[in-house]
Amino acid sequence: MDMTVADQGVSAPAGSLPRAVIVGGGFGGMAAAKALARAAVHVTLIDRRNHHLFQPLLYQVATAGLSPAQIAAPIRAVLRHQQNANVLLGEVVGVDLDRREVILSDGRIGFDFLVLATGARHSYFGHEDWEAFAPGLKSIEDAIDIRGRILLAFEKAERNGDADARRALLTFVVIGGGPTGVELAGKIVEIARRAMRKDFRKIDPADAQVVLVEAGDRLLPMFPRELSTDARERLERLGVTVRLGQPVTTCDADGAVIGGERLAARTIVWAAGVAASPAARWLGVTADRAGRAIVGAALSVPGHENVFVIGDTASIKNPNGAAVPGLAAAAKQQGAYVAGVIAATVRGRRRPKPFVYANLGNLATIGRNAAVIDFGRVKLTGFPAWLFWSLAHIYFLIGFRNRLVAILDWLWTYLTFERGARLITNERVIEKRPPVASAGPAES
Repeated sequence: MDMTVADQGVSAPAGSLPRAVIVGGGFGGMAAAKALARAAVHVTLIDRRNHHLFQPLLYQVATAGLSPAQIAAPIRAVLRHQQNANVLLGEVVGVDLDRREVILSDGRIGFDFLVLATGARHSYFGHEDWEAFAPGLKSIEDAIDIRGRILLAFEKAERNGDADARRALLTFVVIGGGPTGVELAGKIVEIARRAMRKDFRKIDPADAQVVLVEAGDRLLPMFPRELSTDARERLERLGVTVRLGQPVTTCDADGAVIGGERLAARTIVWAAGVAASPAARWLGVTADRAGRAIVGAALSVPGHENVFVIGDTASIKNPNGAAVPGLAAAAKQQGAYVAGVIAATVRGRRRPKPFVYANLGNLATIGRNAAVIDFGRVKLTGFPAWLFWSLAHIYFLIGFRNRLVAILDWLWTYLTFERGARLITNERVIEKRPPVASAGPAES
């Protein structure tokens, strides 16, 4: 039997306050919840995980630069002082627009306003079977898994005496030339050639080969071409092999087929594509090719002005027709905008003008002392860009403690090349092998 809000243990809104339900504790959902702090509404934020994640730094966890706790914060802790906000841990599986209810796996929650900020997942372009061999990077679990695969590859190579097997173990393929792919490739090279250069006795980690694959004709396609070229040149100087215009046609346990050529590799990371959450299907609205719900100028669903879709799961265009990118900054702006629309509606005031994304710039780090930044007329590369990138990401981390710890860890890593989070914690990656048979009778 479906449960009501009271059945779920949620306090009823004081008086007759309208209920604003937000699904998703990412950048967009958190921005909407916090912007409604002074609005005359009761806010319920639902997420299937209990933490807000700073996704732009996930690659740092995947490459042992930071620990998960340094880029995440409990949602309840973030909203603990917001008296009109409540947090629920639950999995949303649908929306009943007629009854104005969010459908959870174990009940229902009623709403007067609904904000869907459910993000995106990996897209393998019809090859979902590749995920087992080429994991993507969207969650802490993903990052820990990838970290384990990378570190374990060196451990296995240390124990393997076959030259071809070692070469495959020390070959790392990153598929996708966007910011995530570029950042991962640069950091894997740094691990191999700097952080672990003296840690092994039978192998030289510097022999590792990192291959960055992009089906298009350049890296970082959302950046100006000159910055894309700069990023490629810097990666190649670091030791990354960049392969452009060569689509991947196969991923399996033995490696990948790139541009028709088989490359033996035991570690592959997917950074090539994303697909929206099923929000469009829940709502029964038109979606674009990536599955994102197409919303209007007020970010609301056609025919339902009280239902909004934001962030990576929404297809939004600026008044000039340009698509709004799936960036954290865009999601935060959308969350704040939707909160303004809800607050104005509750007060009986005119709704804000149509949403317009203010482009604050694109950033991508390439490796130690190197990054590229596009501010439109102003473009930065090299160390100045890296320094700005570092400060910007530290600033946007939630919580003073997270910022302080991240600063100290990055400073230590910068000075020593040590990576304190080099832990293999996922037991499933340890191969279970039968014991080696004794060559002769055991000694008594």
